[in-house]
Amino acid sequence: METELYLVRHGQTEENKANILQGHLPGHLSEEGLAQARQLRDELKEAHFDALLCSDLQRCRDTAAILNEAHGLQPEYTPLLRERDWGPFTGMDILKARTKIDSRAESVESMSARAVEFLNSVTSRYEGKRLLVVSHGLFCRVIQAVCLHCTLRDIPRMENAEVRHITLRPPFRFSATPEETGATAN
Repeated sequence: METELYLVRHGQTEENKANILQGHLPGHLSEEGLAQARQLRDELKEAHFDALLCSDLQRCRDTAAILNEAHGLQPEYTPLLRERDWGPFTGMDILKARTKIDSRAESVESMSARAVEFLNSVTSRYEGKRLLVVSHGLFCRVIQAVCLHCTLRDIPRMENAEVRHITLRPPFRFSATPEETGATAN
């Protein structure tokens, strides 16, 4: 039996609007982000989910709470679904940070290892289930790259409150390119 993920990027935040590299900052949903989450809630209200898994960062928790209004699931919050830890670059303007990001930020390889850990846990605990998963733009792309056995570059950027459906088929692995070590998303 295959496990299905409905992988959602959180709604737009005030920090997204300001081009701030959020990383592990909590983030604050903007009015647009709240509207995006409500629209996605309405689109997914007829879908059946067996569980709701969510990054423990506030912007995802707030998005998940809105999505969950139609389902009434007990959310499971996990740091495995957090966005990349940008280290000292957290809170910087994205355009300025792009030229400065170095090894003090979490590596793409480390994020891929987190994604593999998350996916292995999900497939063992939720075999044959359909899961609603709320996470972050870059990390959602890492999950997809691990599932599809491709590079991060092969996965298109996700918009705020976008959902992508993935059917999990272990084993999971990731192929990084040297350019991806500086990948950014907010």
